[in-house]
Amino acid sequence: MYYFSLLFLLPLLAFSAWASSRVNSTYSTYDKIQTRSCMTGYDAAVRLMRNRGVTDIRVERVNGKLTDHYHPTKRLVNLSMSTYGSSSVAAVAVAAHEVGHVMQKKSGYLPYKVRNVLVPLTNIGSRLALPLVLVGILLDLVFLTGGRVGEWCVYAGIALYGLSTLFMLVTLPVEFNASKRARKMLLEDGILTQEEVPAAKKVLSAAAMTYVASLCISLFYFLRFALIFLSFVRKD
Repeated sequence: MYYFSLLFLLPLLAFSAWASSRVNSTYSTYDKIQTRSCMTGYDAAVRLMRNRGVTDIRVERVNGKLTDHYHPTKRLVNLSMSTYGSSSVAAVAVAAHEVGHVMQKKSGYLPYKVRNVLVPLTNIGSRLALPLVLVGILLDLVFLTGGRVGEWCVYAGIALYGLSTLFMLVTLPVEFNASKRARKMLLEDGILTQEEVPAAKKVLSAAAMTYVASLCISLFYFLRFALIFLSFVRKD
């Protein structure tokens, strides 16, 4: 059963690697295209919030590339080095996406509230794929040794991947909605023109695929451990 499951896992790993590569390549492509408004990621974030009556959220710079995230408890939008001072289409799209999360909180968007109850750190979902795979392999290896410990690994796998699958199912509509809000705000406020919006959409869509990859891997392991559990029940 273990080797048979690998036939399903390997394509998921390939999809995850493709999604990660695509978000980086897409961002790099449109990071070379400057906006006609000449506004930076920082400028865009500040304007979008100010125009919507949000004045109590700070915008700061953090190290790294594509490490952008909104921290609701600190009332802080963190923009990465690649976004903060760049006036590219890619930069303002990512900055607007984070403002989209700010507006979700302000409007009481239900999926956003549910996700924050599950996991307060809002940008963790896009980086779950590899940790989920590594933990799954570890649990699989311990399970194959047999015994009571192996059985408990199955229970742990069901709990872990059940929760991560639930988290990702809630996260997807939150991310897609934030991107939709971002495109609308950028156009409304004249930060991007109608012709520039499709490029921003490509950047945001590529980023969303990393969440889809995490969901697929999480669901795969949840179903795997659930099937093993059912085999225990049948034996009893």
